[in-house]
Amino acid sequence: MRDGRLDTLAASVISETLHSLPTTVREAAKACVIEPVFMSDCIACREEIEDDLLGLFEGCSLLDGEPGTPDQLPRIRLFLDNLWDYTEGNTETFKDEVRVTLLHELGHYLGYDEEQVEERGLG
Repeated sequence: MRDGRLDTLAASVISETLHSLPTTVREAAKACVIEPVFMSDCIACREEIEDDLLGLFEGCSLLDGEPGTPDQLPRIRLFLDNLWDYTEGNTETFKDEVRVTLLHELGHYLGYDEEQVEERGLG
């Protein structure tokens, strides 16, 4: 599905999720760009990333300090088409998975590795 509905659903979930975070985390997250994107666009641009990712954190985490170059700026990408396919087109499950994926990637931005993300229940 690529009719804008996924963008709208994801934007709503992202906003609600960020609003629900503790104030300190919500404030820290403001420095991280959150981009709902379509994997098909990334592949068309010949980006070399795994084509089945649901989300991806890139750049410097909070523990890394200030980015030295623009490509080190913190960014979370949520791959809407992959999320939609993963949830088999179920709108409620899609919304839940966008939230879980966002929280997982925010965990990486906060400096947690995969094990620490899981220990904190962030997907």
